[in-house]
Amino acid sequence: MTVWLVTGGAGFIGSHFISHILNVHPSDSVFNFDLLTYAGNLDNLTSIQDNPNYHFVRGDIRNQHEVDSVMKHGIDYVVNFAAETHVDRSIADAGLFVQTNVYGTQVLLESARKHRVRKFVQVSTDEVYGSLGKTGTFYESTLLAPSSPYSASKAAADLMVQSYQHTYGLPVNITRCTNNYGPYQFPEKLIPLTIARAMAHKKIPVYGDGRQIRDWLHVSDHCKAIDWVAHHGRAGEVYNIGGENERENITIVRAILRHLNKPESLIEHVSDRPGHDRRYAMDSGKLRRESGWRPAYPFDIGLEETIRWYVEHPKWWQRLLGQETPQSAAGMDGGDDS
Repeated sequence: MTVWLVTGGAGFIGSHFISHILNVHPSDSVFNFDLLTYAGNLDNLTSIQDNPNYHFVRGDIRNQHEVDSVMKHGIDYVVNFAAETHVDRSIADAGLFVQTNVYGTQVLLESARKHRVRKFVQVSTDEVYGSLGKTGTFYESTLLAPSSPYSASKAAADLMVQSYQHTYGLPVNITRCTNNYGPYQFPEKLIPLTIARAMAHKKIPVYGDGRQIRDWLHVSDHCKAIDWVAHHGRAGEVYNIGGENERENITIVRAILRHLNKPESLIEHVSDRPGHDRRYAMDSGKLRRESGWRPAYPFDIGLEETIRWYVEHPKWWQRLLGQETPQSAAGMDGGDDS
């Protein structure tokens, strides 16, 4: 039996990944290690909470004793989703991002080294590469050029992960994904924020002209890619995971309003945030060549299904809607959260 440690498993992508593992590898066992901060929600896992192979442990990745205690369960694979992810929050409190994203990752790495895990997978972001112009894509060899405290903390964590392979021989992989979307995403991110505020007939703040371009990846496609990387990725390698769905943020906001039959007068353009990257785009050719993986979800279908899920589950997001940051606005970097 393979034993997984999934950190940040009560978050958006982490909870989907746990469900994926228990459905695709039913004999595997998963330990979900999560501090349950504002974005962690055990309601994301109700479908598998009674599975005997699922175990929840509340803990902090910055606490070496707590991490070592869960690592003693014979962990084979560590997948680190635990992170502070929201750019606006990082601008307001950069120190928290350094503590969680950098120091917390080092604590996990040290414990993984001591307990001789089979593979450590760091879930990172396209934002570590910085911003692109109108053309071009990010490759795994692209130089890191983070432009926010959030992306700088993730880039630093990536370098720490690589150092543990080079220095200690710990088998590691780093995955860098584009913006994720799908059910259970905390409503401070672009798509769920727009859906929730539109359904509540509230103004939808859009940064600047809203023409920032992001590449969108359905969370289920992301989980399949991480699963392959954990099992088959070459130790020490970085793998980009792109959705092949570039869209302007304002286009997405308008599409959501059309689906919900809401007026565009709900859109409220606000001052852009400091250092806002204009465009991200990923080349996933390396992953495709080695695994055959490709995103299966067409964006229009995935977006429609996601909107329908939020319409059908208002109790899930209504109690969370008031927790988005005062600075939250559609047009933010909207989806590579745990």
